[in-house]
Amino acid sequence: MNSRAQTSPARFVTGSTMRHVVVMAGTGAVGLMAVFAVDLANLFYVSLLGDTAVAAAVGFAGTINFFHVAISIGMTIGVSATTARLLGAGQRTKARQVASASLVFVVGVTVLMTAATLLLLDPILDLLGATGETRALTRMFLHITAPTYPMLAIGMCTAALMRSIGDARRAMWVTLSAAIVTAVLDPILIFGLHLGLEGAAISNVIARIVLAAVGLYGAATVNRLIGRVRFARSWGDVRPVLKVALPAVLTNLATPVASAYVTHAMARFGPAAIAGQATIDRITPVAFALIYALAGAVGPIIAQNLGAGRADRIRETIRNSLGFVLLTVALAWLVLALVQDGLIRAFSAQGVTATIIATFCSWLVASYAFVGCLFVANAAFNNLDRPLLSTLFNWGRATLGTLPFVAMGVQHGPIGVLVGQAAGSAIFGSMAMLVAWIVVARLPMGDCARLAAMQADEPAAAAVSVPGAAVGNTVAPDVH
Repeated sequence: MNSRAQTSPARFVTGSTMRHVVVMAGTGAVGLMAVFAVDLANLFYVSLLGDTAVAAAVGFAGTINFFHVAISIGMTIGVSATTARLLGAGQRTKARQVASASLVFVVGVTVLMTAATLLLLDPILDLLGATGETRALTRMFLHITAPTYPMLAIGMCTAALMRSIGDARRAMWVTLSAAIVTAVLDPILIFGLHLGLEGAAISNVIARIVLAAVGLYGAATVNRLIGRVRFARSWGDVRPVLKVALPAVLTNLATPVASAYVTHAMARFGPAAIAGQATIDRITPVAFALIYALAGAVGPIIAQNLGAGRADRIRETIRNSLGFVLLTVALAWLVLALVQDGLIRAFSAQGVTATIIATFCSWLVASYAFVGCLFVANAAFNNLDRPLLSTLFNWGRATLGTLPFVAMGVQHGPIGVLVGQAAGSAIFGSMAMLVAWIVVARLPMGDCARLAAMQADEPAAAAVSVPGAAVGNTVAPDVH
């Protein structure tokens, strides 16, 4: 048992905020990198089979998988924010009740979604346009993997719970362990046992079981965040989670909408432009894993300090997070600018494809500073009882920040499309950060504690009398 987790659950209310941001984002990035690398490796191994129908089946299955992942991520944001807030307020027993009830609720929702997906699989495949051999392979792949969607949800939820208590390293190992299992089993099952796509599906199932097992062990056994569910009061425990989770689910659906429109615009310029966009899409998750991990990393820090009534530390966390974003983007910009020729050769890019890669690596990469600002703002909104603002800015970026700018840019070729997308991100990222700072600046210590208490459905006095909340007036405290 992790005694430190038992005796000091609200670890973000003291210590260096910058250190918490770096540790939480760093460990979260490792887990994300593992996921990105494994997804790429999975597709790489399948593509070696030399059958385009197999690769297309993985693509169709991935599209369906996205909706399950988006809902699970939205739920985990709500669970993490609510649990961390209660831990920061010193209400560990209540935090365990909320975490336990929420985990059961997430699994229940996922089971219903899985059943609906399998029952409606043929209409869904009709909608996606899957036909012939590709359709049959997609059905086979999903019939094997879809029943393990609840395992995926358990792994994601328990990892978020461990981040909420500050156990970033063990949360990282949840995704990392599944990634290692997939990386090892894929070549064995696909090529060694000659199972092809079926082997990839079996590898996927085993990895999700490992994901859930490692997550449950860390959250329930080590950190003791999962306990007996009191079904009589479970709805009351889940309700504050849904207040954050439902807008977060809507928020997560914004990005693919924008991405689909950009891809549609790029398609006007032929396969070479699509290839350039696809190459960028492979580069960015690796180059900016720290940025992608930041929203989840900052959330527990803000939530714990909200529960502890430490508005000063919340403001400091936001400042340090912005500094972290700028430093990360500057470093990534320098590296990509230096290695762009190597990347062009590695992807065998020529003509328009090479121009797109070079333009992105040379200067458009800087636009990710504004994407990082949007992520930090999202973390602030989701953990300060303003989740609708997160939804508003993400959908604003996906619509008003994408459609008109890309429509104007398309008149100037594929580079114009990228510039238009970057311009929209810059505007909405800046606006979101400005609004987030206004929200944070208006949080006096007393109101901060009362807000946390109301969100936790507990008396305000409980939040004010946190052991250690009055400690650490020193400006010194960290999720994907």
